Amino acid sequence: MSEEVKAVRYKEPSDAKKVIIPVAVTVVFGLISFYLVLPAINIYNSGFWGWLLCLAGVYIISAITCGMENGKFDSRNAGKGIRYPFYLILAIIAVLVIGSISSAKIFNAKRYAGLIDVSTADFKDDMPETTNVNNIALMDTASASIIGNRTLGSLSQVVSQYVISPTYSQINYHNTPKKVANLEYADFFKWFQNRSNGIPGFVMVDPLNNTAEYVELSKSMKYAESAYFGKDLKRALRFAYPTKIFHKFYFEIDENGNPYYIVSCKTPHAGLFGAMDVNEVILFNPVDGTSKLYDLEDVPSWVDIVFDGDLASDKYNWFGTLSGGFWNSVIGNKNCKRATNDYGYIVLNDDVWYFTGVTSVNEDESNIGFILTNARTGEYKFYPVIGAEEYSAMHAAEGEVQEKGYQASFPSLINVGGQATYIMVLKDSGGLVKLYALVNVEKYSMVATGATQQEAMAAYRKLLERDGITVVDNESLKKAEVTITDVRLITVDDLPTVYLTGDDGNVYKGYLNLDESLVLIQKGDRLTISCEETAIGGIFTIRSWNR
Repeated sequence: MSEEVKAVRYKEPSDAKKVIIPVAVTVVFGLISFYLVLPAINIYNSGFWGWLLCLAGVYIISAITCGMENGKFDSRNAGKGIRYPFYLILAIIAVLVIGSISSAKIFNAKRYAGLIDVSTADFKDDMPETTNVNNIALMDTASASIIGNRTLGSLSQVVSQYVISPTYSQINYHNTPKKVANLEYADFFKWFQNRSNGIPGFVMVDPLNNTAEYVELSKSMKYAESAYFGKDLKRALRFAYPTKIFHKFYFEIDENGNPYYIVSCKTPHAGLFGAMDVNEVILFNPVDGTSKLYDLEDVPSWVDIVFDGDLASDKYNWFGTLSGGFWNSVIGNKNCKRATNDYGYIVLNDDVWYFTGVTSVNEDESNIGFILTNARTGEYKFYPVIGAEEYSAMHAAEGEVQEKGYQASFPSLINVGGQATYIMVLKDSGGLVKLYALVNVEKYSMVATGATQQEAMAAYRKLLERDGITVVDNESLKKAEVTITDVRLITVDDLPTVYLTGDDGNVYKGYLNLDESLVLIQKGDRLTISCEETAIGGIFTIRSWNR
């Protein structure tokens, strides 16, 4: 074929086809993908660079397609159009590679380790002695879900349209530990039917009494993770804060019962992507969609969860393993330590704290201490209490009732007579709480169980006293000289309990399994009783008595 004929058959594509169409396709793809994926427009977000990489790829594919002539690609049509996007792809890949390398622990060990300061504290001074375990929340999320679903199931008008969020937030509400979870739309069609009405309420679980209640809001929530389009929580937040790198979302309520989402935002402290830590917090109102950005030091005191437990553990592990340098964490392991693989909750001084043990990097079955991390402020405290790690204590508690096949939940930590003590629940195969258990941290063979927290505590105190450990200062006990006006034997939670009514109007209770001599007390007896006040006014627990 002659060159003249070839020239006639080749037709130069228009500028619109070479440039405008690929640009238009890329813009449309970018807008749709941004709306769906919602990446943070931030150079410190690896997802942002991945999104740009996709856009460049779409442009190249579009340019190649526009350069096709009779089903074949002609480099004269699109070669120049894809050159610069191809260079852009190489540049983005270089940023991701260099950013990842520059963020690696091997080059930034001190920055990772320096994210936190850990002060050493005295366990007996910081942890108030527990004389009554009615204020200790031991319920895990799985148990809370069972109780919450049971409560919602009794509300037919609600359960047919909504489900409970699987994420329960541990909060301190009016100085009482609670777990809260918002309702979510059951599916797209339920959202479509109820989008104008919104989400009417949330579930609050009382981990002390193993009860739950559905709380109906005066104004319904219009924004949720299960909503769609503009009412989707993440989408509303992204459009309001396009550059923020969101970490976690937690549903909480303020002291007046108003709902909020607590949204932690993070930033790197090593290289481009490394040592991510929370630096700001957004409080988002799901009722009207308003929000406010706070620096960490300005977060309202009623907020409980700013730093999640996983991040708290990760930061301590960086501190514990990298403080001596990267190579020491790999080879020498001198003074290296790490947190155990789970965490519990403790409520102290109106704040929620994460509790987890600290062990050597060899992950043996003993702890060299434990840490408490403030979930709102990020403060760390280390307590050098040597003893069994949590899973060993859990196995010890399960072994006490091995014939029942109960499983222990991750424990919390309390101070009983100056003794660091694990306290946990034992659950059946259905996830229901059946027993409570206390295990001594230093002597984890010392285990006490009971059907109630009070029974388990009383049995544990007996064990300590038999071991020569004074549990309660006698000077702190109430002394009462009373004449018994009524004697009642009542079984409470399968526990035979004696209730003695005194002529002073108070009621004194004791447990027969701990003191059989209580059955000798009769109406009209004059007694001297040493006792402790319970959470219910006018009722006291008998510690000792004599005629």
